[in-house]
Amino acid sequence: MLRLVPFLFALMLAACGGRAPAPMDTGAIPAPPVNRPNFGDADPASFGRNGPEDHPVHGIDLARFQTDVDWRQARANGVSFAFIKATEGGDLVDPMFRDHWRGAGRAGVPRGAYHFFYHCRPAAEQAAFYIRTVPRVAGSLPPVLDMEWTPFSPTCTIRRAPDVIRSEARIFLDIVEAHYGKRPIIYSTVDFYRENQMWKVGNYPFWLRSVAAHPDEVYGGRHWTFWQYTSTGLIPGIAGEVDINVFDGSREDWARWLAAHAG
Repeated sequence: MLRLVPFLFALMLAACGGRAPAPMDTGAIPAPPVNRPNFGDADPASFGRNGPEDHPVHGIDLARFQTDVDWRQARANGVSFAFIKATEGGDLVDPMFRDHWRGAGRAGVPRGAYHFFYHCRPAAEQAAFYIRTVPRVAGSLPPVLDMEWTPFSPTCTIRRAPDVIRSEARIFLDIVEAHYGKRPIIYSTVDFYRENQMWKVGNYPFWLRSVAAHPDEVYGGRHWTFWQYTSTGLIPGIAGEVDINVFDGSREDWARWLAAHAG
């Protein structure tokens, strides 16, 4: 099946119609030094002795809900990276993606784009749509595949078998890795990760959500690269609440990770 992926991808790109996304600035800006986080939380959790404050490198993920961002102020207050929602399914571009992408880039915040997976559309179509939307820019963070259950979706609430879900994930990941030349990141939630045994997809960096306990406790000690620890963060420069994440490592580890994965 995997041998068919490049051929299927070529067909998808050739067959995709509609107007191309508007041109975007693609100048890469070197990553700034890591600043000490100056964050609050509207609904803080108690993580005990093993909390996010033990990790020096913090960042955010955001989408259309964050409509007012002063990126330079956010960077000065400890935002060291940003994952920005780009696409969902095969036809939805987040309305704030271009503004967030430009703003983060101009402020020197390392930025990456994530795709929210739609379980009622072929993975190859979704990968082709992501590639048409997200520019290939030196210095960007790797592409992200966000896979989780969608019980409140108005159009798609199906739950396919774990082996099907993992197969679809591999198709998407293979296509975007071939295009961007970077090993993608997988984002997942506790229930989705466990029920679909997402660690079996392959040797990918994982970005895991855990808002009540350290991910080492929740995910059985499996390795993670990014941890989303709250969705109610408060950061100077960002109006309203925002998701906050940490990188698993020191400032020096972060510099090495960027050099290896964001070239």
